[in-house]
Amino acid sequence: MAQWPPHVTVATVVFSEGKYLMVEERDKTTKQLVFNQPAGHLDPGESLSEAAVRETLEETGWDVELIGLLGLSLYHAPNDIIYHRTTFLAQPVRRLENYRIDPDISAVHWLSYKEILANSDRMRSPLVVAAIEQYRKGLSSSLELIYE
Repeated sequence: MAQWPPHVTVATVVFSEGKYLMVEERDKTTKQLVFNQPAGHLDPGESLSEAAVRETLEETGWDVELIGLLGLSLYHAPNDIIYHRTTFLAQPVRRLENYRIDPDISAVHWLSYKEILANSDRMRSPLVVAAIEQYRKGLSSSLELIYE
């Protein structure tokens, strides 16, 4: 039986100069290195947008500005946990030099769409490529849709 209520998570698609900001991290279940957008859980008392900006900074050292909403997902993971994910579109503002990223992150990459597709079997979940496809189709919405 799946765990309920779902875990509330956020993710951020950051695109600049033809590349996407991605993190490489170890999957806790499979122990494999996987790729993901900067993403994580919503903390108590935090808005969805605050969580997205915080997670991006913590995992990449990049300060970003949210510019759109890419979508909402309900994902039933192989570990039987259900995730409710809000995915944002962001633009990079600046990289904070010497910022200590989350120790769970093995590496931070700027990858082209072609590189992401070539590594599609190493994505943390199907939501990673789906969010990029949403962006590539121009399917982002105004942040005003979120009432916080």
